[in-house]
Amino acid sequence: MPFLLPALPSRRPLRATRRRTAQTGFTLVELAVVLAVIGLIIGAVAIGKDVQRNAEYTKIKNKFIDQWEQAYNQYYQRTGVVVGDSQVEPRIMVNGENYTAPAGSPVSGGDMAATVAAGTEPLPICQRDPAAGAMRVAAARNELRNLMTRTGIRMPPGRAEGQEDLYVYTDTNGAPQEVQVCFQWNRPTTPEGAGNVMVISGLTPDLARMLDQMIDGKPDAREGRFRQRGVDNSTSNAPGTQWAANNTYGQGAGGTTAEGAGKTRDEEQVLTLTAIYKMNQ
Repeated sequence: MPFLLPALPSRRPLRATRRRTAQTGFTLVELAVVLAVIGLIIGAVAIGKDVQRNAEYTKIKNKFIDQWEQAYNQYYQRTGVVVGDSQVEPRIMVNGENYTAPAGSPVSGGDMAATVAAGTEPLPICQRDPAAGAMRVAAARNELRNLMTRTGIRMPPGRAEGQEDLYVYTDTNGAPQEVQVCFQWNRPTTPEGAGNVMVISGLTPDLARMLDQMIDGKPDAREGRFRQRGVDNSTSNAPGTQWAANNTYGQGAGGTTAEGAGKTRDEEQVLTLTAIYKMNQ
């Protein structure tokens, strides 16, 4: 009987196993695709934040600033005078009813406005003093909400009932900011322009620029209906002025310029500016 050698196991399955084991990692092409997808996701998140902030700024204009302008114009249409002016002796000035004209000067009309001395202008019509951040101590007729309610004018919702002149939003650092609107009359020699204006405080620099772009067609701090308060417009035929500062500066920063860079700390509230919006009446 012939002697038979035992059959040796085939090495092919072992080589196939090794081959499959070597191919379990990602190829360079697959890694490149994954990195590209991650980059797209990060970029989409960053763009989404900008889109969301721009949408919020547009909402502030459409649902707050524009509606207060409409409320002001409706007051004029229903009463024949601007907000707070006297219907018997109109002075064509906001809160003119509470202004005492100097002796010997006209008591009504546009000629009277030229006699108003600096520091004697009628008080702004606000629920709160923008500088002090506290409720004004004034007669009921000097309060914006009471004037609008008495005339039957629907105000923007604002922050809450009784705080229709306020609007809360978040700046680029995610910190809360508060916009407030007031109405006042500016003397002829006021740097940002004379006449009846809406004073808008609590604007971050990029929000102010965006509002100016939407209202006047260009972000110029001293031209058009929407301007920065305190910027002199006495130089004729000169280039415009940029809005001061930018969103890299925190509250209380000094010496800011539109081209400069602040500390850019995320934990800070972005500094705010005050603008005036010239009314048509």
